[in-house]
Amino acid sequence: MTENPHRRRRISRLPSWSLVAAGVVAGGLLGGTYGIVKPPAYTATSYVVAVPTERSDPGAALGFAQAYGRIATQPAVLAAAQAKAGAGTDTLRESVRTATSPDAPMVAVSATSARPARAAAMANAVADALTAQAGGAAADTHVELRQFARAVAPTEPSSPSAAVTGLVGASAGGLLGGLALLVRPRRRPEPEPLRPATLPAPATATADAAGLL
Repeated sequence: MTENPHRRRRISRLPSWSLVAAGVVAGGLLGGTYGIVKPPAYTATSYVVAVPTERSDPGAALGFAQAYGRIATQPAVLAAAQAKAGAGTDTLRESVRTATSPDAPMVAVSATSARPARAAAMANAVADALTAQAGGAAADTHVELRQFARAVAPTEPSSPSAAVTGLVGASAGGLLGGLALLVRPRRRPEPEPLRPATLPAPATATADAAGLL
């Protein structure tokens, strides 16, 4: 399939900024629409802290907090939490995230949902299940998990607003427009019209005439 030369010439005559402007407008509209159509997401966080028993040292609590943060989303913990969370293990695996600190023996259990109350319920259920599992192994680890702060239903969504998604879309659209500007066909210079060659004037016979005088 051959490219239409007339269409190629029309594209090349567009101003340089038109592709960037079109990308910004299109990206902003798409990003803003996505932010409006997509339902908001809410995130709630529950905190548990590792506490050493009498036969352990504080340094061990920090190490076990890191370990419990990694196993909080394992099937055994999620299976024990699904009854209180009101959600299956697959939903909990997709919605729950954990975070630990290298300086404090604390585990943050966060859950995200379209409903604020459900996000808090999932975070608290997983935190309770993790605390119970740590309590069952406390005789061997000499470290317990205790509730530090329970999750509450958030009042504001954690997902970006339509204004933010629109700004991100506009930035991405402007970038794509700039890339398209680099690869678009360039305008070729018009060929100069051919001019007739200038012939030298016939030489005058001045020398011959001078010889006759």
